[in-house]
Formats: sequence, structure tokens, C-alpha cells
Amino acid sequence: MCNSFIQVEVIIPTQTKYLKLIGSIGEHLAKELEDFSGDREALAYQLNLVLTEATTNAIQHGHYNNPKDTVRISIHIQEHEINIKVYDHGQGFNLETVALPDLEQPQEGGLGIFFIRTLMDSVTYTRQGEGNVLEIIKNLDMRPIVENHFDYR
Repeated sequence: MCNSFIQVEVIIPTQTKYLKLIGSIGEHLAKELEDFSGDREALAYQLNLVLTEATTNAIQHGHYNNPKDTVRISIHIQEHEINIKVYDHGQGFNLETVALPDLEQPQEGGLGIFFIRTLMDSVTYTRQGEGNVLEIIKNLDMRPIVENHFDYR
């Protein structure tokens, strides 16, 4: 069991120059997880990519690149799960109707949701009040890392 609870809330202007910051937050959190027995480098890469893609979508589609608006990103880590929420004020979309991309002839755009769904365990997009929330959940393999010490006397 993870013996710590981590909560990070970030509010940024809807400008793509902050994407690297958001990705690096996820990357650093993954590398510092206590009791995580999985591949930290892989998880760090996945969180960087997912946070960057989700935030890009919120900036471009949820806020129509309005630099005076903001995007809120919430990351909660506890027990066996990372829960990410990205909040936008756009008109929203139906996550279930997002088509799989044609990987043989990729087009600009459309890969973000595909990557998020592929790398994470649960993805939902719901209307809440006057905004929308993309909720992303990654289940973690958390167990104490036990070092084996053998005495070969």
C-alpha cells in the first residue's frame, strides 16, 4: 500500500507554452512514488504524454485557444491509483464517438484520446456544471519493495 497521499492542483493559462511544465509534473510524480513496484520510467513517460495530450485538447477544443481562460489539472495519487482530472469550459464532446485513428495514414490531430485510452485504465468525459471534466485513471501495482539479503557463510 502506498503510505502517502499526493494531491496536485495546477491552474494554467490556456497557452501551449505550459504543456512541458504539466508533462514534467506527471513525470516527476511517477519517479517519486513510494512502494511502486512497476517500471517507473515507463509510468513517467506515460503520465507525461497523457497529461500533455489531455491539456492540449482542453486548450485547443475546450477553450478555443482563448489566452485569458484557464485550464485546471488535478492529480490525486492514493492507494493503488492515479486519478487525473482536466477541466475545460467548452461545449464538450461524446468520448464514445471518437473514432480510432488510421495508423496507416495518420492525420494531424485525433491521436491524443487514442493514446490516453491505450495507456490508461479508465477514461471518462462528463459535463459538470458549466464545464467538462476528462477523468483519467491509472491503476498502480503498489507493494512494498523488499530487498533480499542473503548470507552466504
